[in-house]
Amino acid sequence: MNRAELTEMIVAAKIAGGISWADVADRVGLSKEWVTAACLGQMTLNADQAAIVCEIFDLPDDAMPVLQTVPYKGSLPTAVPTDPLIYRFYELVSVYGTTFKELIHEEFGDGIMSAIDFRMNLEREPDPAGDRVKITMSGKFLPYKSY
Repeated sequence: MNRAELTEMIVAAKIAGGISWADVADRVGLSKEWVTAACLGQMTLNADQAAIVCEIFDLPDDAMPVLQTVPYKGSLPTAVPTDPLIYRFYELVSVYGTTFKELIHEEFGDGIMSAIDFRMNLEREPDPAGDRVKITMSGKFLPYKSY
């Protein structure tokens, strides 16, 4: 079994069982954002977390080592995403990427925002003009060093 096959099994079981990512995250004991990424093949679960995920989705025993293997991260099928929702994030980076870079450098100096030491929170924000998607992303700043 490979990561893509396992992800398909998880998504199928989620749909069939009417399971929410928030419920899975509660059982695992971590954020819904991180647990969803793990179940979709982008993060590595430890043995205890993998056992819980296997139980929730009724996965076969050979799923355990796959869930505990470091994945190849960045699983989009094309360089420019074609899914409309994911494309909007690409559009955000295309339009605001230079602004993010400029403001981060002005505030922090020359460096990057880490996706390794990273937190994210996604929530619904009620609005009379139509609910909004509020995503808070927090990554550790890593300065470039002279050598």
